[in-house]
Amino acid sequence: MAKTAYDIIRKPIITEKSMNATAEKKYTFKVDADANKIEIKNAVETIFGVKVAKVSTMNVLGKFKRMGVHIGKRPDWKKAIVKLTEDSKTIEFFDGMN
Repeated sequence: MAKTAYDIIRKPIITEKSMNATAEKKYTFKVDADANKIEIKNAVETIFGVKVAKVSTMNVLGKFKRMGVHIGKRPDWKKAIVKLTEDSKTIEFFDGMN
């Protein structure tokens, strides 16, 4: 079954560091763990109607958490930082967050 653009881009990551990077046209997303850079680029261009210059990805390991004597682990996930081209418009979703 083919993945849609909305299956690849899970949700935006809204942190102080990621908001500061929006000035350089860099946007951070939580993405599908199996997605590659080309799929992420195409998904962002499809959903937001922008031009992507570069995609950086990283696998984030889940933290270990304790509840009394029980030890659990949060799931691992994948993060993508997408850099837009100079002539591309910005992603409006992030504009209201600053």
